[in-house]
Amino acid sequence: MLQDYNNILVPIDGSKNAELAFNKALEVAKRNKANLHLVHVVDERAFQNLSSFDAKMIEELTDSSKKTLEKYLKKAKDFGLSDTDYSIEYGSPKVVIAKDVVNKLNIDLVMMGATGLNSVERFLIGSVTSFVTRVAKCDVLIVKTNLENK
Repeated sequence: MLQDYNNILVPIDGSKNAELAFNKALEVAKRNKANLHLVHVVDERAFQNLSSFDAKMIEELTDSSKKTLEKYLKKAKDFGLSDTDYSIEYGSPKVVIAKDVVNKLNIDLVMMGATGLNSVERFLIGSVTSFVTRVAKCDVLIVKTNLENK
């Protein structure tokens, strides 16, 4: 039995793993004639303890994220996917991806890169990928390889 997906979500964080997931998601979205949603989550908690924090820092990060997402959006459109969009969200990446965006956009497949954290970092802050895999109410595909499966 083949599974048809209608709404595919790809979290974009600027990592090589996220790019691998995006490239595979292009193929899956095209094959399924699905909507492709890209999301970047700005983790505002990372700025809470900075004494020199101001709103300008988040604004600059948002502008940088928007430029990155626009490049991905252009690549998707050039690939022939007209039903592609993106959003920039704020909060805990784990929760925003696994619960908020999945529910809001009726996502039925999340395609994301494997964690880039080492074992100590995963222990201290936890893996977003691991959390999304456990909590999301839809299928989650963890991408570890390129289009040639290498």
